[in-house]
Amino acid sequence: MEDLSEREDRLGIHPGDPIMLSPDYRIDELLSLYLCRSGFAKLAPETKRNYTDDYCLFFDFLWGRGKVWNQATDDDLADFEYWRTRASANPGKVGGSRWNRGLAALTRLYEWAERREHVVRNPVQMRDFIGRTGEVIRVPRARAKYAKTSDVHWLTPRTFRLWVNVGLRGHTAQGVPAAGWVGRLEDRNAAFADLLLSSGMRLTEAASLLTIEMPRTRLGGARYYAGRLAPVVTKSKRARTFYAAAPVVGGVEGYVESSRADAIRRAQAKGRYESLPRMRLVTKVAGLRKKVLHWRDQDGVEGRTPLTEADVSERLTLFIEGSAGPEPLWLWLNESGLPFRPASWENVFRTASLRCAEVLDGVVAEPPYCTPHMARHSFALFMLVVLHHVLDLRMGLTPEERRDFRLLYGDPWRMVQDLLGHAQLETTREIYLAPVSDLQLRSLMAEPEPVEGGGEGWSQDRVTSLLARIAEESEGIQDIDAKLVPAVSA
Repeated sequence: MEDLSEREDRLGIHPGDPIMLSPDYRIDELLSLYLCRSGFAKLAPETKRNYTDDYCLFFDFLWGRGKVWNQATDDDLADFEYWRTRASANPGKVGGSRWNRGLAALTRLYEWAERREHVVRNPVQMRDFIGRTGEVIRVPRARAKYAKTSDVHWLTPRTFRLWVNVGLRGHTAQGVPAAGWVGRLEDRNAAFADLLLSSGMRLTEAASLLTIEMPRTRLGGARYYAGRLAPVVTKSKRARTFYAAAPVVGGVEGYVESSRADAIRRAQAKGRYESLPRMRLVTKVAGLRKKVLHWRDQDGVEGRTPLTEADVSERLTLFIEGSAGPEPLWLWLNESGLPFRPASWENVFRTASLRCAEVLDGVVAEPPYCTPHMARHSFALFMLVVLHHVLDLRMGLTPEERRDFRLLYGDPWRMVQDLLGHAQLETTREIYLAPVSDLQLRSLMAEPEPVEGGGEGWSQDRVTSLLARIAEESEGIQDIDAKLVPAVSA
């Protein structure tokens, strides 16, 4: 009799594939086929999680009407749109952008079902319109027209540091470790948060790093160290170089040599790795520029995977032989010594923000909060300000020299675009960096502050001052110094 894993392999169900149960605990065979065998299965893990949540909401709505998913009509969708976005009885209404995301998920599902004749009629009605360049574009009729394209927030570096110290390291409002604080892997959490801010990587990109992909500090030192992201883990599916500041790389190394090593020793002592259902022991890493992982699984089957093609699910199974037994190649581990999955970082950041709200209540006007993606936004903001000042002030270029420099090396906006890995400059400019879209104008209008020794130049204090001024003039930027309030006396 075949076991569960064999049955899953035969049906095309892979690790990480969602399984949906109806309220009466039944599994819909057609839905399982869609989730595991259609183009849905090739979506990024985060997109699959988001879309699955959207499906559950709509299917629950239909269940309340005595229907299942393939019995939905366009009237059902219209009523769902009203309840989801406008009904006063719904305490959890969403805006246009969130509705459009869910609608995109439903469009994908019902177009698949319509092609395979699993539905009588597609409940998502479409319309055509002419794009900017004259092309015909098809979109759902129910799409929100004036949806806010994003809800972006930023933290200045000093505010981010306060969030890390209080939320992840357990400091008090006075900046010292709280009595009795027992941080769960605080060195890991702080190192990860710092890496996100320093590099601008997306959550999955940073969370799925292998130990062999993380740059290491060198004798003689450098201000920044470069690493390379495999195309299979990036959103654009293109390889990208990331840069991390030397103290951040040192923080990651400290985590690797302390709490990570300790978690691995405990897992080895309990034989936890040998009992895993899937494990590939990497026996050799060949190649210099294009690394290839040679591995052997528990059944003795040998294979090889180019590092650039090792996706998140495969990376979770990769181990090397250490001095005391197998060790995960996955960089970030939980307390059991097992890979810490990317989605779990959201809870770490959420818990840290809740602690900031509790500890800093009454101390600052608005306690800082942060999500993994906000660290990426904040990286973009900081880098743009620094690049503008390096170009305009520190280098002391004339307007003609500045023009020639940009023609040769690129505009600071495009430099940030490349660091973020955006395909379109508009994404960088209009979404990530909307508060500073006129930064060059502000720089020209602002009088340069004097620096030590006379003349004009660049300094961390000047960048901090400019960021503080931008925070005062813009929505969505958290800067703690501008929000300080006096402590309430007893």
